[in-house]
Amino acid sequence: MSAEGSQSLVAPRGRPSHLLVPARTKTALALLYDEGLENAYDVRLKLTKEVLTVQKQDVICIGGAPPGANHRTVTLRRQPVGGLGLSIKGGAEHGVPVVISKIFKDQAADQTEMLFIGDAVLQVNGINVENATHEEVVHLLRNAGDDVTITVEYLREAPSFLKLPLGSPGPSSDHSSRASSPLFDSGLHLNGHCSHTAPSSPSSPIANEPKYEKRWLDTLSVPLSMARISRYKAGTEKLRSSAFEVLALDGTSTGVLQFPTAQDCADWLRAISANISDLTLQHMKMANKCCSPCDQVVHMGWVNERRQGADSPQNFRSKFLALKGSSFYIFSTPPVSTLDWGRAERVYNLCEVLFKVHKFWLSDNYWLQANLYLGLQDFDCEDPRSYCFSVLASHGKSHIFSVELGSDLAVWEKSFQRATFMEVQRIGSKTYLCSWQGEMLCFTVDFALGFTCFDSKTKNVLWRFKFSQLKGSSDDGKTRVKLLFQNLDTKQIETKRTLTNPAVKTSNRKTASLDRTASASF
Repeated sequence: MSAEGSQSLVAPRGRPSHLLVPARTKTALALLYDEGLENAYDVRLKLTKEVLTVQKQDVICIGGAPPGANHRTVTLRRQPVGGLGLSIKGGAEHGVPVVISKIFKDQAADQTEMLFIGDAVLQVNGINVENATHEEVVHLLRNAGDDVTITVEYLREAPSFLKLPLGSPGPSSDHSSRASSPLFDSGLHLNGHCSHTAPSSPSSPIANEPKYEKRWLDTLSVPLSMARISRYKAGTEKLRSSAFEVLALDGTSTGVLQFPTAQDCADWLRAISANISDLTLQHMKMANKCCSPCDQVVHMGWVNERRQGADSPQNFRSKFLALKGSSFYIFSTPPVSTLDWGRAERVYNLCEVLFKVHKFWLSDNYWLQANLYLGLQDFDCEDPRSYCFSVLASHGKSHIFSVELGSDLAVWEKSFQRATFMEVQRIGSKTYLCSWQGEMLCFTVDFALGFTCFDSKTKNVLWRFKFSQLKGSSDDGKTRVKLLFQNLDTKQIETKRTLTNPAVKTSNRKTASLDRTASASF
């Protein structure tokens, strides 16, 4: 994919090539793929800090009195050498109009300055050819006499299989004649059937005729604030090949953007994702100005949540997650106002959930896609998506999420760790009812002191260990928690098994979650 204009990448001295810094505006050519019609059209993408713009080529009038319609009528004088100076492709038999596919420099068509590659031929000498086959139009043009009047209109969505060049018209490298085919150029640059061989004056623009120019014009602009990216085909779990679509907060979609190589696709995916992340960070900073220090937004963004037990072929649906203060939020749409924070689908206390990574990012362009069950044997973690994580809550409730990039997964993991650490640090300590060696006791996890087990009636401390003495922990997923501590005096490992009180069974996940959080964070 060729870079144009201001999208060049700048590599500061000492910066690796894979960390090139994109300029403010990035542009490149791509295909806009219609999954319904299974066809693609050439487009140009323009990426700025806040907007992704899709552009299509069109022919516009830049001087003179423009005609009342988009049609242009041009009279060509067939030349003894070079003929009409153009080639055509397409035909009704393939469901596309006949279009000009080549214009030869300094020949008849080029000298008019009114014809362009991509023009659909509508009429030849007053005869409508919009529904004509390729051979019919070729025959008509070659037998139309010395002066040929054609009416054309630029085809903005020329199917990509026509392989029309997008650059400036220039001389063809192949001037040989070949069998006429809708997918190959039928050259009309030869002598054809002209009635004489005497030199004729070439076609030339008339002074009062309007002047035209082919340009890239904006057709769709997608705001990137709170936008999301999807690499999967709608309604399926099938990953698109070197393609994705961008969907704005209001539902506006770019359509499926197809790239020539996987590297080009990855480059644009990262660039757009980075701009979305930057805008999300700005939104977080604005929101945090209205929040107390203990209720700050740590991270938020789009993910896909796996539907539990759904028979639908589309097992994932878009969700917006947020880590704010003491809570983990799940939204169907992003919170854009203060009131929206009260409209979450689900809210969990960070000290009562457990974050688990299923697959993770290994290095710059290589991804380690290995299932990491880490004790999650009670539910199915097998899914077709690459970068997944789960959040376990009380009563065995779980949510499985996927993200588009491995770097996104790394950010979510780090953000959960940070948000949980901040909440544990803020609350200081938490006490749970439990049983140990058949006695009803209290078990406290304290940010400063570590773990303490004491009699609920007498308050006598039975044992106490620091976080540094915790060497391992496990649970049965129901009521039992096992903690392995190292005795500082004997250097031996002591095992402490606790059983949550059946009457307060809801504290089951709280115990495991807070214990594991503390051991990982301190």
